[in-house]
Amino acid sequence: MDGKTNDILRKYPKGARDSLIPILQDIQDQEGYLSEQSIVEVGRYLNLPSGKIYGLATFYNQFRFEPPGQYHVCMCQGTSCHVTGAGDVRKELEKKMRLKPGETTRDGKFSLEYTACMGACHLSPLIRVNDRYHTRVAPGDVKGILNSFIEGEEE
Repeated sequence: MDGKTNDILRKYPKGARDSLIPILQDIQDQEGYLSEQSIVEVGRYLNLPSGKIYGLATFYNQFRFEPPGQYHVCMCQGTSCHVTGAGDVRKELEKKMRLKPGETTRDGKFSLEYTACMGACHLSPLIRVNDRYHTRVAPGDVKGILNSFIEGEEE
């Protein structure tokens, strides 16, 4: 068992199936996604078939099964963001990144995800790149936001 996953599992009682979702959330928080290996390890720990774990995890859109890019771009699609122009920002993001939701660039730098709501409606439209939030985003802001991460690497 991988050390990080093992550390997470030790926080939960062995075989406690009601801990499945919190375990998966903790693993994704730590690793950025749920790997096949981590699902198998959780199955062994909780005495559940890995197919059932995968089935449950795919039911919830919060779980990812591929590693995110170095810069994980998450765009809010909540009602407030939608009515304040998120659709146009979304089109610009997809155009500049050349990605669809759930995809990662070939070089692993950027990945793209849309979420139902980030809970910051008064700051809409909203984009989060890793832990950095960009508020009241207009389509013309997208290029600068993406470039700020690329340029930050060169410094």
